[in-house]
Amino acid sequence: MRMMMTVSIPVEAGNAAAASGTLGSTMQRILGEIKPEAVYFTTKDGKRTGYIFFDMTDSSQLPAVAEPFFLAFNAVIDVQPAMTPQDLAAAAPAIERAAKNYGSKG
Repeated sequence: MRMMMTVSIPVEAGNAAAASGTLGSTMQRILGEIKPEAVYFTTKDGKRTGYIFFDMTDSSQLPAVAEPFFLAFNAVIDVQPAMTPQDLAAAAPAIERAAKNYGSKG
C-alpha cells in the first residue's frame, strides 16, 4: 500500500545536524533504506519537513521507516495511506456505493 509519511524535524535537532554536517548524509542514508517512490522537502509550522511516499506491504514495516527519523532527528512523524489518480478511479465503485447507502438524500 502506498503511504505518505510526513517527517517534521524540530529546529534545534535540525540545526545541530546541519552544524555538524550530518543532516544531508543521514537523510540520504535513511531514504536509501526506505527506497521511496518520491520525496519532497519544505517547511511546515517553522520546521524542516519532508513528505515521503513509499510502499508498505505490511504494518510491521512501520518501525523500520519511522524509527530512524525518531532516533536521528527527534522527528515528529505522521503516516497515512495515499492514493494515485488510478487508485481513486479504482475506488469509485466503493465511493458510489457508500454515497448511495449513507449519503444525504437531500
